[in-house]
Amino acid sequence: MRCPNCNSKDIGKIGSHQFYCWGCFIELSVNGEKMSVYQVEEDGTLSSLDDLFFEDEMPQVHAN
Repeated sequence: MRCPNCNSKDIGKIGSHQFYCWGCFIELSVNGEKMSVYQVEEDGTLSSLDDLFFEDEMPQVHAN
């Protein structure tokens, strides 16, 4: 899996469907074939970055 933001392969798993990119410090959440992208704020809350991607350009997760 590659980060949809920085294309890094340095992705860590932090939950059953949650991942963290050590390249650009964003959190990724995978639900089926949909991926959501979040910025981790200083207080630990998550802010959605999904609006930065056009709907037809949202990264899709494909099972191998």
